[in-house]
Amino acid sequence: MCDGRAAALTLVLGLTLAAPARAEPAVSVVSLPFRVTEMRGPDSEAALAAETSGLLPRARTGGVAVVWGEEGGAVLSLGESGVTVTPMPAEAAQGLATAETPRGAAPGSRRALAGPVSAYFSEPRSGPDGHPAAGAVTVRERQPVARSADPKPVPVATATVPAGADAVFTGGAVQAVDLDGRLHLLAAKAVGNRIGLAVIGRQGEAWSIAAETPAETGRLGPAAAGNFDGSGHATLALVRNAAEGRLQHWRVAPGTATLLGEAPGYAESAAVADIDGDGVPEVAVPTRDRTALALVSLRGGISERARVTLPAPARSGPVVLGSGRSLHVLVPLEDGRVADLRP
Repeated sequence: MCDGRAAALTLVLGLTLAAPARAEPAVSVVSLPFRVTEMRGPDSEAALAAETSGLLPRARTGGVAVVWGEEGGAVLSLGESGVTVTPMPAEAAQGLATAETPRGAAPGSRRALAGPVSAYFSEPRSGPDGHPAAGAVTVRERQPVARSADPKPVPVATATVPAGADAVFTGGAVQAVDLDGRLHLLAAKAVGNRIGLAVIGRQGEAWSIAAETPAETGRLGPAAAGNFDGSGHATLALVRNAAEGRLQHWRVAPGTATLLGEAPGYAESAAVADIDGDGVPEVAVPTRDRTALALVSLRGGISERARVTLPAPARSGPVVLGSGRSLHVLVPLEDGRVADLRP
C-alpha cells in the first residue's frame, strides 16, 4: 500500500516538474525613424482611413494602428513576423487626424465611427478646468437607399443629445462600443469639477443618455467594453485618474450603472486584450507610475495576471492588435518610442 502511494506521488511530482513554465511576456521596441507624439488604435477614424487608403499592400488581420510625430508617420499592422511598419509622410498622418474633427464639431474633438453611425461633440463650451468642452453630442446616421440607375444623395438622420443643465461633455472624443449587440456611445460628462461616464443609447428612433456612472472628482480615461466577467454580457472598464488611480469595472443597463469592483494603482486608459483567445478578455492598463503595463483579469474580481516593466514610462494608454497567440499590445512611451508587448 505504501509502495503504491509512493509511486503515485512520484508520478505526480514527475508530471509537475515536466510541465512547461509559464512564459513571461516579451517586450521590444518598434523600429521607427521618428519620435512618436500621437497614436490611434484600430477603432479610430484615422486607422480606418489608413486601412482603405491603399497604403497597405494587402488586407491585415487584427486591425491597424497609426502613429506620427513631427518627422514622420507610419501604419502599424500585424504580419507573419510580428508588427509591420508601413511608412507614411507626417503630413499624411496629420491629415488623417485632422479629418477626425468634422465640420461643426467642438474644436479639438474627434469623431467616432460605427458602420452608418458617426458621433461627435458639438456646441462648444468651456469646461470647468478651462479646457474645451461641449454642450451636446451630435449623432448622424446614413439611411438606406433603394438601388437605382440614377445616383441619389444618401439621406442622413441627425440627432442631438444635450449634456443637460449646468453640464458639459469633456475628454475630447466620443467612443462607439458594442454592448450586447447594440451600439452605444460613451462620453465623459462633467458637472462642476465632478465627472461621470454617460452611456448614450437609442430608444426607438431617439438617442438619449441611457445610463450614467456617478460623478466624482478625477479625470476619466477612455473606457473599454468587453465580456470581461465571462457572463456573456458586455461590461465596461475605465480608469478614474484621481490620487490613487482607480481601475473600475461597471455593468450598465437602461437607467442604471452598477460598480462590480475597483482597484487602485492604475493610470490613463484600459484596452481590451484577449490574451488566450477564449473570448473572455483581460484589460491592458499602465500602472499608476506609468513604468509598467498590467494585464488584469476582471473575472470574479480584479486580479493582475502579469505586470511588465516598460523601457520608459508610458505616455498614454495602450493599443491592442490581434488576440491570443497573435496578440500585440503597443504602448507609446514618454521618450517617443513605442513598446511592443507580446503576452
